[in-house]
Amino acid sequence: MAGKFELYKDKAGEFRFRLKAGNGQIILASEGYKQRASAENGIESVRKNSANDERFERFESKSGQHRFNLKASNGQVIGVSEGYTSTSARENGVASVKKNAPDAKVEDLTA
Repeated sequence: MAGKFELYKDKAGEFRFRLKAGNGQIILASEGYKQRASAENGIESVRKNSANDERFERFESKSGQHRFNLKASNGQVIGVSEGYTSTSARENGVASVKKNAPDAKVEDLTA
């Protein structure tokens, strides 16, 4: 199964998206957007920027989890990862975003 973006509204009524791998695991999540068009632009930005390894900011959280952010060319964070238990697991997450994001279809869950 191919990866997909899910576009949805959160409890506060903001639009968000998440990128899921083919196995259904969430590999990247967005911030909240007031407008649907802004969230859709965020999805396009993920597609474009995921091809560039320099756009992935890798770090270890205070709780010791390995995470990454995907940033746009202007430095703004457009997606955040879950926490991983190891550096290699995080790198697998980065590879999964690179593989899935460019061709992922959008499933609209806002209706």
